Amino acid sequence: MKAGFDWPALMRAGLYGLGLSPDTFWALTPAELQMMLGSKAGDGPMLSEGLAALMAAYPDTIKDQDDDG
Repeated sequence: MKAGFDWPALMRAGLYGLGLSPDTFWALTPAELQMMLGSKAGDGPMLSEGLAALMAAYPDTIKDQDDDG
């Protein structure tokens, strides 16, 4: 049996749970619907260690007044 979308459950969640109109529901991308439904999967929140790593990888720089680039 091929796995796929559970369309009846998704339609119930979108039309009844979120109160979307059919046109709005069918216009959504799967990613938009997942975001609206509040996906339980994925990464956790960024903590201070993650922020520190990003700041080290991409430090803020101040352009030199004489620098044209």
